[in-house]
Amino acid sequence: MPNNNTVERRRFSRIPFDAYAHINTVKGELHLNCEVLDVSLKGILIVKPAGWRGQLDEPFNIDLLLENANPVIKMETTVAHIDEKSVGFLCQHIDLDSITHLKRLIELNLGDDALLHRELSALIS
Repeated sequence: MPNNNTVERRRFSRIPFDAYAHINTVKGELHLNCEVLDVSLKGILIVKPAGWRGQLDEPFNIDLLLENANPVIKMETTVAHIDEKSVGFLCQHIDLDSITHLKRLIELNLGDDALLHRELSALIS
């Protein structure tokens, strides 16, 4: 029987994603070409950059780079968790163009329209 610490509470599917992102602090610190581990409708997980000084709940702007290293998905985020190897960000705001691209990306990777619609419903509720 799993205990409460090991039960997955995630409502949004994580999509493993081979891409890079630019991470910008509101103070002007910039981490270029950070390796993305996965994305979801509510956030992004990256490999922890060398020299990382970010703290929990600190705001960051993320540009997820897609085709030809063009920033296509832009998120305003806060740091949700940090460990030795990765940093997880919770999306606080995303513009309409970015959410459209992210929805399409997740749709292509999930392969299950019903699951995508449940996640979108959970996102707006």
